[in-house]
Amino acid sequence: MLNALRGKSWLSGSKTFEAEANSASGLAVHDACKVKFRELKARRSFRFIVFKIDEKSMEIQVERLGEPSQGYGDFTDSLPADECRYAIYDLDFTTVENCQKSKIFFFSWSPDTARTRSKMLYASSKDRFRRELDGIQCEIQATDPSEMSLDIVKSRTN
Repeated sequence: MLNALRGKSWLSGSKTFEAEANSASGLAVHDACKVKFRELKARRSFRFIVFKIDEKSMEIQVERLGEPSQGYGDFTDSLPADECRYAIYDLDFTTVENCQKSKIFFFSWSPDTARTRSKMLYASSKDRFRRELDGIQCEIQATDPSEMSLDIVKSRTN
């Protein structure tokens, strides 16, 4: 069925969706993923975005949006302990020259306790999905919370 939808638009209620299949995994990227990412990037409407793969529809979807006032702890708390996710985090930081900057991080969260099928699905679709989100500056792959501590993330801003 996905092949029939690839590259086409369809209506669901009052919304129009575009099906763009991921060639490696056969997944589609829901239009809202790109729209919300552009809002984070251009207007700083969100601090973070968590994406999940809906295995029934075989589509990457927005699961959660973090308000601009939320911090890194809120972001890490929003990632499930035993399920894979993709995420974007907009990190504000101060350089050694005392300049305010921000970088957009892409996270591939694949905990050891996640199902093997889920880990394979997320791994096979990551690169294509990341390319859909133009403007990502850093990438972090984590299987354990210690691999994405704030200190590690900040160290990647240099």
